[in-house]
Amino acid sequence: MFERLDAITTKYNEIEQKLTNPEVMNDYNLVKKLSKEASDLEITVRKYAEYKKILKQSEEAKTLMNDEDLKEIATLEYEALKEKLENIKKELEILLIPKDENDGKNIIMEIRGAAGGDEANIFAGDLYRMYTYYAEKNGWKIEEIHAQEGASGGYSQIEIMIKGSDVYKKLKYESGSHRVQRVPITETGGRIHTSTATVLVMPEVETSNIEIKESDIKMDVYHSSGAGGQSVNTANSAVRLTHIPTGIVVTCQTERSQLRNRDRAMELLKIKIEDEKRQKEEKELGKERKSKIGTGDRSEKIRTYNYPQNRVTDHRINFSTMTLDRVMEGALDPIIEALQTEDLRLKLAGETFE
Repeated sequence: MFERLDAITTKYNEIEQKLTNPEVMNDYNLVKKLSKEASDLEITVRKYAEYKKILKQSEEAKTLMNDEDLKEIATLEYEALKEKLENIKKELEILLIPKDENDGKNIIMEIRGAAGGDEANIFAGDLYRMYTYYAEKNGWKIEEIHAQEGASGGYSQIEIMIKGSDVYKKLKYESGSHRVQRVPITETGGRIHTSTATVLVMPEVETSNIEIKESDIKMDVYHSSGAGGQSVNTANSAVRLTHIPTGIVVTCQTERSQLRNRDRAMELLKIKIEDEKRQKEEKELGKERKSKIGTGDRSEKIRTYNYPQNRVTDHRINFSTMTLDRVMEGALDPIIEALQTEDLRLKLAGETFE
């Protein structure tokens, strides 16, 4: 660890030296790049400098413990400094954990009704509202890309973009299968049913550098439709794109212009293709995250919402809260913070999440 910290300090000092070079100072883009690198390293460098300063003080206190007149005071000081060193060392370990480059990005979220028919679609709608409330609490902006409403309410599928600060950092843990246990509004006998909806979270990517051959795309156009299948727009403005090599299908009907819907659908298609490519590469290279928290497969059951007991349970970390009513109103922070804490613990321990 300390070899890495020495290397980081050396690199930081080299960057700071470069930033004083007149030739570098005249290159705006290079200054911006180097300043960003220095800023990313600065917290770690300063914390390491603090560690070395306290380490020196503790060594001096340890030496004074050999003096009979100063032994008692020196021992107390040494123990206090030793505790400080341990705390700073833990902070340094956290700072050395590789940052998720996607944490600051916007996301595309896809929610689908799965097992359970109409009730699954209704639950998908409930999850959509839950994330909407959570986004509002965080000051994020939501843009609807495509929605296919269920016959009895909710959505069989809805895709949205959520924009704001650290959206992916907080919502990356939501990918997977969400299960609900409750008495459906369509149930006349009062029996509790279990239904599921799936959530997929993808970080926004720079799509301008992603090329897709036109020959690999099949495009269909149709009327944009609203609730009950009623036509929202008499023109064939809704667009469905199918990427033939991967079978990935995306739809966009939120714009009145077919061209704008196609552009948005193409952007979404590129994001989905890139996300699938990234996941395959991680598995092939054996670099799949040791902690599966945050990269859950759509089929993996991650959470249960039990309405009769007002309980939400996240199965990945065995975390439960008896505040389902508040969670559905967007009070997701306790669950997300618990996931982040466990994710960090696993990274520090180098353990595999089962």
